[in-house]
Amino acid sequence: MTVEQMRRKRQQFGYSCEQLSELSGVSLETVQKIFHDNEEVFSPDILKQIESVFENKRDSDRGFSYVCESKMEYGISKKSRECTLEDYYQLPDERRAELIDGVIYDMSAPTIIHQKISLEISVRLHAFISQKKGACMVFSAPVDVQLDCDEKTMVQPDVLVVCDCEKIVPTHVYGAPDLIMEILSPATRKIDMNIKHSKYAAAGVREYWLIDPDKKKVVVYDLENEELPVVYGFENRVPVGIFQGECEIDFSEIYESVKFLYQE
Repeated sequence: MTVEQMRRKRQQFGYSCEQLSELSGVSLETVQKIFHDNEEVFSPDILKQIESVFENKRDSDRGFSYVCESKMEYGISKKSRECTLEDYYQLPDERRAELIDGVIYDMSAPTIIHQKISLEISVRLHAFISQKKGACMVFSAPVDVQLDCDEKTMVQPDVLVVCDCEKIVPTHVYGAPDLIMEILSPATRKIDMNIKHSKYAAAGVREYWLIDPDKKKVVVYDLENEELPVVYGFENRVPVGIFQGECEIDFSEIYESVKFLYQE
């Protein structure tokens, strides 16, 4: 891999010089020179160490997060800073990521099971709302949600319901949805269960579902009333709280549609 190729990889993956130094074992000063100095020649061993970081990144799960670099000339004192929507919008279109409290988190590509569950839930929610002639709208990822209406957070929940249409603008949802569902994966489990749970509760999301395809469980949080979570299995009908339980998602039906993908 040439230096120019590594520079493109760094831009693609969003690594800071500090992170590349830590992951490769190459000094920060040398890393900064590689990515900011067009003249100096570097030893193949050093370049190989940095190249291995990009190779490992390509083959790993996308649970990685990073902060942004200050826009200044390279040097030992270069500092990290919080990322903003400006940084988020500069990411390549093909890259799936979320911005949470100034930190950008890479997201892995969803599995077929993940996508099928998301689709089946969205179809059922849309059918219920249409039947009731309701004002709520259903969306599924990738849809940007500017959760806190600030410059430091932009998330892409797997499934969301918005009942205040004034929050829906042409490019994204501006404010907290009424209902959010996240489908867990090994790469996103900790973020969905901890970071996002706290963010959604603080932002005013009324109801939060965590759907675990591996354990075949659904955990429902009534954030509006701060109730203890209720756990359901994939054999259950799960009531949607924001619709007073009139709408139920039959997970036995959904599981029937995906069980051929499970190796049991």
